[in-house]
Order: sequence, then C-alpha cells, then structure tokens
Amino acid sequence: MKDTAIQRYLEHLRVERRVSGHTLAAYGDALARLVKLADDAQRPLAKLQGAHIQRFAAQLHGAGLGPRSIALTLSGWRGFYRWWSLQSDALDLKNNPVDGVRAPRAPRPLPKALAVDEAVALASNETPVADEETSQEAEALAARDHAIAELLYGCGLRLGELLGLDLAAGAESAGWIDVDDGTAHVFGKGSKRRSVPVGGPALEALNAWLLHRPQLAGAPDCGAVFVSRLGNRLSPNQLRARLKAQGDRAGVATPVHPHMLRHSYASHLLQSSGDLRGVQELLGHASIATTQVYTRLDFQHLAKVYDAAHPRAKRK
Repeated sequence: MKDTAIQRYLEHLRVERRVSGHTLAAYGDALARLVKLADDAQRPLAKLQGAHIQRFAAQLHGAGLGPRSIALTLSGWRGFYRWWSLQSDALDLKNNPVDGVRAPRAPRPLPKALAVDEAVALASNETPVADEETSQEAEALAARDHAIAELLYGCGLRLGELLGLDLAAGAESAGWIDVDDGTAHVFGKGSKRRSVPVGGPALEALNAWLLHRPQLAGAPDCGAVFVSRLGNRLSPNQLRARLKAQGDRAGVATPVHPHMLRHSYASHLLQSSGDLRGVQELLGHASIATTQVYTRLDFQHLAKVYDAAHPRAKRK
C-alpha cells in the first residue's frame, strides 16, 4: 500500500501540481529514503510518529547528508503526509508526523554577484566566438548571446524562465516578451506568473537578435525566443557554456553562471533604490526573507567603501 500511495502522490505532483522534473526527482528520492528508514525501523508509514521522523533526520545527518538536503527531504515527507491524510485509504492518519520536525540549521552563504562595471561589461559584450563556422553564423550567435546576457542582468530572470520564453503568448507558453510595451511575462517557481519590465538596452539587444533568428530557426519553427544552431530551443547546458565564454571574452575574472546575473540584478537594484519590497516583487520571491539576503550584500558593499575611504577604517 505504501508504494501505491507514494506513486499516486508523485503522480499528483506531476499532473496536478505541475512541479518541475528536478523537483519531482528530488521528492521521489526523499520518499525512497523514508521507505527504507521505516522498513529498517519495522514501522508502517501510517504508524510513524514525530519521534520516529526526528530520529530518521538524525540518522540522515549522521550519514553525512547536509542540512539543506535534510530540509528538502523533510519537506517531501511533510507534503506526502499532508496529501495522504486527505485520501480515503489513510483516514486513520490523524496527525502529520513531520510537523514540528526541523532540519539542522545550515549556514547561509551570500549569493555571488558581479560588480556593477563587470555586469555592464558582460551584458554589453557583443564579440563573436572565434571558432564559429561562418561569419554570418558567428554574427547571429553573438547577437543571441548578447540578448541573453542583457535579459538575465536587465530583468533578473531565472535560467528556466529565460529559456521558456516564446515569441508570442499561447496556451502552452511558459512565458513571452511583449516587445511593444517592454514587458517580460514569465512562469516562475510555484507556478506563479509575474511580469517584469525590460530595459532599453535589453530591448535593443533582443530586437537585434530577432533579426538574426530566422537564420537559425528550424522548420517548423519551435516558437522559442532563443534557439540553438539546429533551430531547437536552447538547452540549459548550452546557455551556461556560452555565458561563461562570454564572461571570459568580456574580461570578467569570476566564472559567470546565469544565476550570478540574477543576483547582480537584485543587488544592484537594491543598492540604488533601497526598495526591498519592490525587489521582492521583481524577483518573484514568495517571502521577503529570501530577498533580505541582498541587504547583507548591500552592507558588504558599504563596508568596502568605508574600509577604502574612511581615515579611521584601517585598524590593526
């Protein structure tokens, strides 16, 4: 019965909750851990109590699983029991045994953001890759990569949000850009839609890319804003590799990845505006606490200014 319930729950996540494939796999792994731990303890899943779950979490920690992984595992277990308690075959499940159980506290590292001049240099870079097959293709791909960097830094989009952009809105669209009113409409975490403004440089770069796009778009056209050399929707690995190479060509010392530009967008916006709530909305964060990490980045920036400029800053 436990395997049937778990399979039904995973199907519920996939079909009704429409979670990503990565999240679905993570929850599947978490529930497989639960089954093994319950079997080792010789306890049915429906009879587990908070003390059992607490002990299981301690066992995972002792086995070397990190605090973030344990928190994700507990989240998967908690969601499963919440769903299972509403099903007809689990009416005897009175309480969620995972409620109140918390993972060990994890240190929260600061997100890595580029300096303003580095981010601008990267977003502005239009240098073609040296080994492109033809000059015409090199020009098209350079225009595409330029538009990608401008949108990542200019809109704070996640990798999946940017790659999911289509040329026009549709029933199956994960997002689209309205070039006329300068707005990107994306489908973010938690199946939440949000709209973010697209700045002038990003719109200019996007329009330049769209002029080149027909050279790469296949037949039939997949409808994606960003396509590969073969005319398919650009993959995450392809984008990461191209962005890293673009950072190298722009002279950025730190290896650049897509989320670094989202961090840079948030940090630079907060430094300039001081509007934490506004940055939260633009990033699509469900909780203000997630956005508050950028206030620590802002303080770090101010501390560097103080150390560099104030006559009493350098204390031995």
